[in-house]
Amino acid sequence: MENYEQRTVVRKKDKALLAALAVFAIVIAGIAIVGILLIRPAHADVTQGQADCDAVRVSGKLPGRVEHIYVEAGQQVHKGDTLAKIYSSTVDAKLYQAQSMQNAAQSQTEKVDRGAREEVKKGAYNLWQQAIAAETITRKTYQRMQNLFEQGVVTEQKRDEAKAAYDAATAQVAAAKSQYDLAVNGAQQEDKAASRSMTNAARGGVMEVQSLLEDQYLVAPCDGEVSEIYPQEGELVAMGTPIMSISKLDDMWVSFSVREEMLADLPMGKDIDVCIPALGNKKVKMKIYYVHDMGSYATWQASKSYGQYDSKTFEVKARPAERLENFRPGMSVLLEK
Repeated sequence: MENYEQRTVVRKKDKALLAALAVFAIVIAGIAIVGILLIRPAHADVTQGQADCDAVRVSGKLPGRVEHIYVEAGQQVHKGDTLAKIYSSTVDAKLYQAQSMQNAAQSQTEKVDRGAREEVKKGAYNLWQQAIAAETITRKTYQRMQNLFEQGVVTEQKRDEAKAAYDAATAQVAAAKSQYDLAVNGAQQEDKAASRSMTNAARGGVMEVQSLLEDQYLVAPCDGEVSEIYPQEGELVAMGTPIMSISKLDDMWVSFSVREEMLADLPMGKDIDVCIPALGNKKVKMKIYYVHDMGSYATWQASKSYGQYDSKTFEVKARPAERLENFRPGMSVLLEK
């Protein structure tokens, strides 16, 4: 009886030992599996890219002070929305000066086109008539002197003096007639053309300043999101200085930098499956639309003289097949083989 109990105790101990060994083996196997998984490179077959989109810089031709900014960074805008106002007292003064020159040139043109005033025309006419009257008297005087000279009553000198007075009166009539015609007909066509050209030049100066003033209100050139605003209200900006950038989030794309030996699997127009960690590892289908050499600066140089070759790096771009909510520039995108 005692031997039976001893054998029972021994069997129990053996079973407990075997159970402990089995548990230990299972634990060791689990640790080994976990270690293998951890040791394996996580991204051995993964190419990482980055999301991006086109951005438009908003700038104007008007130098001045930023008077007001109507939007904030991160705000959605539509094409034609007012973004900012730039004020320039210098350009306002130039506009006033240009408008004054235009008014003066216009007045001169109207004066030339209208011709002389009625008072001037009447005065010229009266002088012409006076010259005619004087010519009539000198002509009669000359005729009498000529008759008396033929009769031997007056000397030749008296006759010549009368003739000179008559010729002078005739010339005076012609001069008075020309002044009257000028007053009636107005300026010559060349003078009128020159006057109109001056008016057009002055009008062009006004239009030039007005074109600058049109840029005092900067508007959105496209739909998008205000990604960055550079100056603050009250700051001075020069001509062409960027005021803000607008990102076109409706046209997102992803850029990958890949070695040339991978291009065989990434041809133009191919649909690829990618993963976006920032969107909860969302799987997305994209289409490749751009493949281009990144240049010699991105060439991988072979470290051995034999058995290896220089490998260039190419930029591959792909667009999502459909618009993705909350997909933003800068997000990482993973391409798995």
